[in-house]
Amino acid sequence: MTSPTKKAATGTLMGLALGDALGFPTEFNDVPAILAKCGPWRTMELPVTRGTAYITDDTQMTLAFARGIRTAEEQGRLAPSRLARAVRDEYVDWYRSPENNRAPGRTCMVACRLLDSDRRWQDASQIGSKGCGANMRVAPIGLVPGLSDEQRAGAAQLQAALTHGHPTGLAASDLTARAVRLLAQGTEPDALVGELRAYARENRDRYRDAWLGDLWTRSQDPDALHFVRRGWDECLAVLDRLDTVRRTADPEADPCTYTGDGWIAEEALATALLCFLLFPGEPLTALRRAACTRGDSDSIAALAGAFAGAHLGADAWPAAWTDRIEHRDELLALGALWDA
Repeated sequence: MTSPTKKAATGTLMGLALGDALGFPTEFNDVPAILAKCGPWRTMELPVTRGTAYITDDTQMTLAFARGIRTAEEQGRLAPSRLARAVRDEYVDWYRSPENNRAPGRTCMVACRLLDSDRRWQDASQIGSKGCGANMRVAPIGLVPGLSDEQRAGAAQLQAALTHGHPTGLAASDLTARAVRLLAQGTEPDALVGELRAYARENRDRYRDAWLGDLWTRSQDPDALHFVRRGWDECLAVLDRLDTVRRTADPEADPCTYTGDGWIAEEALATALLCFLLFPGEPLTALRRAACTRGDSDSIAALAGAFAGAHLGADAWPAAWTDRIEHRDELLALGALWDA
């Protein structure tokens, strides 16, 4: 059980936003360019403009998913149709927002344009995409108290599938939410990768049709089992790679060289986990390492921040940073809702 004094939900959401903001100016740059721009990576400071540390689409969509969960729960038990409607509405609102100008991902934009219609969501989903947009935003479902494992996994996969229908995007989202949940509940960092590998193996033969409907039929797979196994097997492969390198990786080397650049969902999960596991007791160092990478720096740092915040709680983050983060009040309100 999560300790109320730890405030894991607040720590997770705030860590995600801080990592996102720290990685905002470093995304699309290689490490030498980042070092030239920001100085030594271990002393990177939160970028502040006119008193505000600005976030990207990663945090915007995390908040959209969080609002959708809250709306669905206000209407009753968290169920597939209720969640799909609420989250779909939030994603479309994000798509239409004038604030949606933070280099949003192409898959999210295409899918949300199609969701902004009366078609079934499965027909809007981009079945060939496993981009990190599937799991950069999934952390909130790992924080909501009182859910069953089935609800948590189904909701994690459903929110991914609204835009990213590839089975690896679904599995990586489920695993990302699971990692947040385990850390919030007190799983030790050293045990985390083993727990995630076991979870992936347990779920490899489970297509969650109550949550996904006939999504799999848009793929080229012969059946739903073949579809879902494909995703879990890709995630197991990257978790195996992470398990091999996590104790020997050089903290001064770009983490992307070990577990991938993070543009795709399973690599975003693994590389963010590596940044967290290199510095499990040093949350700001984990964020800085994640932001100083050649890959999708804001998504990697956002997820690393979520993992660090789930593990250490709200006190992980200095007030000098949290006081300046964009959407601070909403992040704190949602954290307080789920910490309670």
